[in-house]
Amino acid sequence: MPTIDKMAQTYPHGESLIPERFDEHTIIFLMRPAEAPPFTEEELDRLQTEHLTYLRGLKREGVLVANGPLAEQTDERMRGISIYALPLDAALARANADPMVRAGRLEILGARWWTAEGTARFGADG
Repeated sequence: MPTIDKMAQTYPHGESLIPERFDEHTIIFLMRPAEAPPFTEEELDRLQTEHLTYLRGLKREGVLVANGPLAEQTDERMRGISIYALPLDAALARANADPMVRAGRLEILGARWWTAEGTARFGADG
């Protein structure tokens, strides 16, 4: 991927295409493992309650900006996305503590996401 400076030099008017400032977020992708262990319906119900309770706690702490399940995904293993206001390592640590992840029902992938300042809005004001 070209750097911002390289893009500004390479493309006509490149500097006008590049935002002056960026907001940074960490995205965690919740994935169904290929070898997920089997669970009873009762166990799944309990895990789902624990998972949602855990995420609500992160939201109340202010570290989880937005989250939710996915639908019509091109890869059925993709189950949900969480957006954290934390550096990648800290977000991965929090996501790995999720009861669904600890139980092996979900696994996580993470990345830093840069957006033009003020363009990504979440919550009631977004």
